[in-house]
Amino acid sequence: MNEKPEKKKNEETGPPVYAKYVGISFQLFGIIGAGTYMGYWLQQRSEMKFPLWILLFCFFSVFVAFYQLWLSMKRDK
Repeated sequence: MNEKPEKKKNEETGPPVYAKYVGISFQLFGIIGAGTYMGYWLQQRSEMKFPLWILLFCFFSVFVAFYQLWLSMKRDK
């Protein structure tokens, strides 16, 4: 009768579950922001009128960020 209900493994040893997802959101923001900034920097150096480098680096960084998210979610299973 005096048995304590079992806690989840995450609650005993680690931070709360939401902390992991907050960290992932900052990681996604950082990857996309860095990729977009690199595209902007390259765009300024090339002096092209069409924003080709910004678009390429932005889309590539979004792809990398979501691939990173997919790998993280796959590890959680």
